Amino acid sequence: MSDQHSYPAPAKLNLMLRVTGRRADGYHLLQTVIRFIDYGDTLTFRVREDGVVARMNDVAGVPAAEDLAMRAALLLKRASGTGLGADITLEKRLPLGGGLGGGSSDAATALLALNHLWRAGLTRERLLALALELGADVPVFVGGENALAEGIGERLTLLAVPSAWYLVLEPPVAVPTARIFAHPQLKRDSKPIKITAFSVEQAGNDLEPVVCREYPDVARHLAWLKRAAPAWVTGGGACVFAAFPTESAARRVWEQAPRGMRGFIAQGLARHPLRDLAR
Repeated sequence: MSDQHSYPAPAKLNLMLRVTGRRADGYHLLQTVIRFIDYGDTLTFRVREDGVVARMNDVAGVPAAEDLAMRAALLLKRASGTGLGADITLEKRLPLGGGLGGGSSDAATALLALNHLWRAGLTRERLLALALELGADVPVFVGGENALAEGIGERLTLLAVPSAWYLVLEPPVAVPTARIFAHPQLKRDSKPIKITAFSVEQAGNDLEPVVCREYPDVARHLAWLKRAAPAWVTGGGACVFAAFPTESAARRVWEQAPRGMRGFIAQGLARHPLRDLAR
């Protein structure tokens, strides 16, 4: 048995999300600005010589068979042909169905960390191809840069995003993204816009009206936050966020939150903390 190694799996925020169409196979075409923040899950790996990949802890709502980090590890093992395995411990902080990309981030961290720990030697380009097999949100985390994601999420363009602090609220609901995308009232014909650097004028989320209509808790949290600053739903919900220039400005608003409201303050990252693990 080798030593344990812990790696972060940061959350993302969708600073903008437009649904620009739908493919024949049902996948929606998107244009979205994805920004990493310094809050998320933590994965701990111990390399095994016997080739077994096992999760070492129970995670509420995430059976090992459905754990994207486990699926990523097994996919990487097959793709690389390594004889090594790993014990994986997942410390979950990001809410399920929150729109923060938790499962996708976990998968990307597993790909990046195990490619490094197993000395598998896969290039970032190869890891990006594996990431897309795991889900449309996974490649941006492997890419490692704040980005404009287009297509079904696989076409990534590096994007400058201004520094900011975020107050993120966690309504007590899990929103299944598939339900929102299947909703008959979802706007699916937004015109793509040209983006070279993100500005707040481009913010907004085409999924937000449907999420707020279907989940009153999300609407309530969003309405409260909008009293203090421009605020939006991230991804398919449930979490909502607002940007602030300083940590203290975000904290002043958070200190006025109604009793029992859950959330956190996080700083926007310039890049993914594991960006340099792949070439």
